Amino acid sequence: MAVTRYSKFESELDELESSELMQMIQEALLGQDVNDPYDPDPNARPNMDDLFDAILNALAERNMIPEDMLMEAMHADNIDETKLGQAVKRMIERLQQDGFIRKEFEDGEGGSGSAGEASFSLTDKSIDFLGYKSLRDLMGGLGRSSAGAHDTREYASGTEMTGELKNYEFGDTLNLDTTATLSNMMSKGFDQAEQSDLVIRQSEYNSSAATVVLLDCSHSMILYGEDRFTPAKQVALALNHLIRTQYPGDTIKFVLFHDSAEEVPVAKLAQAQIGPYHTNTAGGLRLAQQLLKRENKDMKQIVMITDGKPSALTLPDGRIYKNPYGLDPYVLGATLREVAQCRRSGIQINTFMLARDPELVGFVRRVAEMTHGKAYFTTPHNIGQYVLQDFMTNKTKVVN
Repeated sequence: MAVTRYSKFESELDELESSELMQMIQEALLGQDVNDPYDPDPNARPNMDDLFDAILNALAERNMIPEDMLMEAMHADNIDETKLGQAVKRMIERLQQDGFIRKEFEDGEGGSGSAGEASFSLTDKSIDFLGYKSLRDLMGGLGRSSAGAHDTREYASGTEMTGELKNYEFGDTLNLDTTATLSNMMSKGFDQAEQSDLVIRQSEYNSSAATVVLLDCSHSMILYGEDRFTPAKQVALALNHLIRTQYPGDTIKFVLFHDSAEEVPVAKLAQAQIGPYHTNTAGGLRLAQQLLKRENKDMKQIVMITDGKPSALTLPDGRIYKNPYGLDPYVLGATLREVAQCRRSGIQINTFMLARDPELVGFVRRVAEMTHGKAYFTTPHNIGQYVLQDFMTNKTKVVN
């Protein structure tokens, strides 16, 4: 792939704006470069050294390092003390000053310690930025740039006109079609006009939706030489930005499932790590239902992104039952009972499967049939387009 050298960076890397830098390192921030999937501490935060390396790699990949700085760094024992190292440190400081990252220490923010001991977290500003960038990239793949509200097959006499006319009925909003109404009255005479002569223009009923994104973060999502978890997080952030900016009446929450399941706030989603080995789909569905029960919305749906079969189950006493070999009837039965409960609660499950094993295909199709949802068999490269397109069109859901 051809690499472009940007002339304005030849003499001064300090001209690089924080937003440009964030765009350059967004894949590293969302991926495993600054998130160690094998760290035994589930609360471990990304290290400042990892951020330093991510910026350095991004500059090198784009051939943006001036030759004199590069030669000095290559022959130095400690890159931190070189002109290049100091320039990267200034970039990190600008990210902090511009509100994209928050530097933290083990003994609390502002404590003492070296750069290597310090960690960092992403701010709301950076989460919003990453969501916007992911959304823009995915929208480009869809060939569309904007979206309205969720269209349903229901009609109401509201404010968004569809062009379809109907005679006025008691209780309708008087969105009168003047031409049709006057024509009726003139043909009969104004003194003979009746209520039925009034003609209104119908408008589409736009529903509100509550969505829970169910993200599989079991180890299979980064195994077999393919990172499936980073694209899943990008989709989740893009969906969050889309709902926040285009569908202000909607809500969205995020649940990670592995051996167990837990809700994760969007502020921590970008740096969420791969969890334990197994896939507790039933636990994820149960938690998603609990979150959706609190929402008073016309539409309730679960967007499940996974690449594996259910292989774990939370027992009544809290212990985790695990069986990674095949579709365990005990695990499968409990999972399908949660699916059936979703159906009874009017919750649609749309599943985006990142694998095509015959057992998985059958399981996913059964889930879709039970909840009148949809099943998509995708790859990490096109999952974002499928998720966003499905969310925006939502053609199969009818609000009664």
